[in-house]
Amino acid sequence: MMGHSHALSGAAVWLAVAPALVALPGALGHPELAAITGPVLSPPELVAGAVVCAGAAMLPDLDHPSATIAQTFGPVTWLLSKGVNFVSGGHRHATHSLLFSSLAGVGAYLLGGHYAVARDILVVLMIGLAIRALGIGVPGKTLTSAVVNVALTAGLFVTFMTLGVTYSWLGPAIGVGCLVHVIGDCLTERGCPVLWPIKGRWLLPWDMGIKTGKAFEKQFLGPALSIVVIALLCLRLMPA
Repeated sequence: MMGHSHALSGAAVWLAVAPALVALPGALGHPELAAITGPVLSPPELVAGAVVCAGAAMLPDLDHPSATIAQTFGPVTWLLSKGVNFVSGGHRHATHSLLFSSLAGVGAYLLGGHYAVARDILVVLMIGLAIRALGIGVPGKTLTSAVVNVALTAGLFVTFMTLGVTYSWLGPAIGVGCLVHVIGDCLTERGCPVLWPIKGRWLLPWDMGIKTGKAFEKQFLGPALSIVVIALLCLRLMPA
């Protein structure tokens, strides 16, 4: 899938599952687990969660140095992408798996709970990835687009901070975003090694997979996901 499809699907899934995350600790009989989800249904937290999950839905593609997200913050993210590509074994290998999604979610939770500065850096990165995935920038101007992204990311992060957004839900948002990416790529023609390091790719049978960047994704899937995100956001923010 293309970047904007991943980001939009991440935001849509987070907005869809937020109420379930709030209810889950009570349903499991472990109210102490509410510390993991946090106040995800308050308007600022809900919007912040959708943005962070949208950015996290781009994380698995950091294994692809030629991908758009590798240019999010210019040379910084490009070098990061090169490193991830080397460590993970190339594009659509280790990072496109349940193992990576789980480790990313757990890692973000532990990071957010113990290191405030590292947590904020991670949040900023997720915001930047989401903005870049949505195509906000200057076409053909990598450095200029990076500067625009930095400015918008900083502005949004400060806004969240001003509104008192906390990030106890950061781990679930990162994990869900990565998982949404993996599921999305399983619907494409190439599939994903979901159970990595076990070999074998999961994909739709009979060549039914979505052709990345083709007419269906650009003309139908992208607009449909945009409508779903807007509808869910209105539904969640509507006064009861």
